[in-house]
Amino acid sequence: MHDDDAPAAPDETVLHDLRVTVERIDGRPVCGLAVGDHFDVVRSNEVRLPAGKHFCLYALASVLPLLPAKQRSLPPGDWLEQDSLVACPDPDERLVMRITRTGTSRLRTSDLT
Repeated sequence: MHDDDAPAAPDETVLHDLRVTVERIDGRPVCGLAVGDHFDVVRSNEVRLPAGKHFCLYALASVLPLLPAKQRSLPPGDWLEQDSLVACPDPDERLVMRITRTGTSRLRTSDLT
């Protein structure tokens, strides 16, 4: 078992597990999401939703491009290290999501593509 702060072994990739949470809805809520709804990304590529919940495809599409970068440790001055809010593209809904790091996963690099 590794400590989260321990350096990666030669055949090991350390990635942050993430949670994407609806932080606010400043417009008309039309996609069925509510503040606090979320999904998790763990073990590099597993997307997990709470039982019986959904997540809007268009909100998901807007956050997906940022997730691989947020899974990695970045220099403190990097804008992506500092920013964590993402807006859904629906101008009527104005849904804002927050990406937070919830832990780390250590994976064998040779098992990844």
